[in-house]
Amino acid sequence: MLSSTIARTAGSRGERTVNADAVASFPDPRTGRVRYALADGVGDDPGAARAARVAAAAAVRSGLGAVEAVLAAQAEVREAGSGDCVLVVAVPDADGYDIAWVGDARAYAWTAGGLRALTTDHTLAQYFRDHGTPVTPRMEHLVTTSVRTVEPHRVGTARVGEPASLLLTSDGVHKALGDAVMARVLRYSTDAAAALVEAATAAGTSDNATALVVHCAGRPTTTLPDRAPDLSTAALPVATVPVATVPMAA
Repeated sequence: MLSSTIARTAGSRGERTVNADAVASFPDPRTGRVRYALADGVGDDPGAARAARVAAAAAVRSGLGAVEAVLAAQAEVREAGSGDCVLVVAVPDADGYDIAWVGDARAYAWTAGGLRALTTDHTLAQYFRDHGTPVTPRMEHLVTTSVRTVEPHRVGTARVGEPASLLLTSDGVHKALGDAVMARVLRYSTDAAAALVEAATAAGTSDNATALVVHCAGRPTTTLPDRAPDLSTAALPVATVPVATVPMAA
């Protein structure tokens, strides 16, 4: 039964002008279990940062299912102005998480079997890869869905039973490191969110880099509270952030 979690988050602006990543969490009004979201603004400007903050907050506070949370974020982003973002949402129930996403924000499950990607990037590169066509590096950064533009039937969905940890990342983390390095960081770090961002920075990412790690009940050697604190949607500096209300921009 998924009854208790503790979350850590960290982020870095990198070489960008603004930090256009954001994270948010909020207790599900029906169950008290905590919902999580990570958004990554499209572009390097205040509008992108605003869209990410608005989307993350709207998704976790919607009280709806995972896909509906993405669509609630869409309505708020369209209302807020011209910015856009990608988004991944994790909505808990008694046994695990429902995941929904657009763009190249990712969710992973960390279990005894290792790190497993729950999402597949909505990018031009992935589209051509799926069709057996060669890709170029630039295609990895061209998203085919976003919060502002996605149609409901194109929102990605996944389901995971209770993992030891749930990981949400922006592309400044996972595209800089790759899954194998991320798995090593999760295995050996006491503060995996901070370690992932530091590793991405050391690997030379120039993008915003943000990680949110949720440790679920039953994880060995981890003492868990009954409820994770609320993570806000403000802009996060380059720091390791303890379990608290924090916005992130990388």
